Amino acid sequence: MTDVVLDASAVLTTLREESGGDRVAEYIGRAAISAVNLQEVAKEMLREGASLEATRAALDELGLDVRPHDAEAAYQAAALYPQTRQHGRGLSDRTCMALGLQLGVPVLTTDWEWGNVVVEGLKIQDVRPG
Repeated sequence: MTDVVLDASAVLTTLREESGGDRVAEYIGRAAISAVNLQEVAKEMLREGASLEATRAALDELGLDVRPHDAEAAYQAAALYPQTRQHGRGLSDRTCMALGLQLGVPVLTTDWEWGNVVVEGLKIQDVRPG
């Protein structure tokens, strides 16, 4: 069962044991992530010096439900552009938001600017303590 969708920033917060990571950790095993956002997390881990093997092992351990970014997902994410462009939301953000809408579950992020985005049916939760 998928209870939430995770933005790359939320996953990184957990892996780095940063503030808010414990809130994300509560959903491990019940969280989905787009393959686009998974790539973003992996890229950051590699940039920080982790090996590909260690990166894969750490991410596999989280037991995330990795969802493909297929043609339908691409169109759903693109359709969010008008509501997100003034807030500087890019491809991976729209992809994550579209997956949350598709699954009908909240999206967890650490990006406070997501709170400015208004899309009918989209539920956004900032995991950082306020």
